[in-house]
Amino acid sequence: MRVLLQVLTALALIAYPVAVYLGLNYLPAGTIALVLCLLLIVRLMLQKQRVKTLALPLLVGIALTAGSFVAKRSDWLLYYPVVINLTMLALFSYSLYQGPSMIERLARLKEPDLPDEAIGYLKKVTLLWCGLFILNGTMAAYTASFTSLATWTLYNGLIAYVLMGLLLGGEWLYRSFWLKKT
Repeated sequence: MRVLLQVLTALALIAYPVAVYLGLNYLPAGTIALVLCLLLIVRLMLQKQRVKTLALPLLVGIALTAGSFVAKRSDWLLYYPVVINLTMLALFSYSLYQGPSMIERLARLKEPDLPDEAIGYLKKVTLLWCGLFILNGTMAAYTASFTSLATWTLYNGLIAYVLMGLLLGGEWLYRSFWLKKT
């Protein structure tokens, strides 16, 4: 049951922009804020101890959704993607400062004995991700503040994911084809 709840809440959070769009357009006022708040609370309760750093964006999300419901301010729901991008930027940036870099940590899950020459490359990839989080966070804030709900949904529910997929796929291609030749 716990695993099913984890999967469902993860999918709901990935679909957050679409849920906000549909909820604000087709549900009674405040309903989507309450539903999202409850999902975030469930996600926080399911959080494993080793992922404590991800509790902060969940807590801020709970505050935004609950505040949106109480204050009857649906626009507050639009700022959660900003929170996520700022959190990811902080985690990735801190890993560059403190070490090992976030991408190195992820790479070591698959290959614990990385060659020393890979460390510099992995730091550069982490820096690229930081740049993407800055771009996505800036665009999330801009779309939340200055555009329509449809534009916000398009960027945060599709374009941001496409950009992340392009970076992930592009880096994999680069590593698979060009780096292995050297």
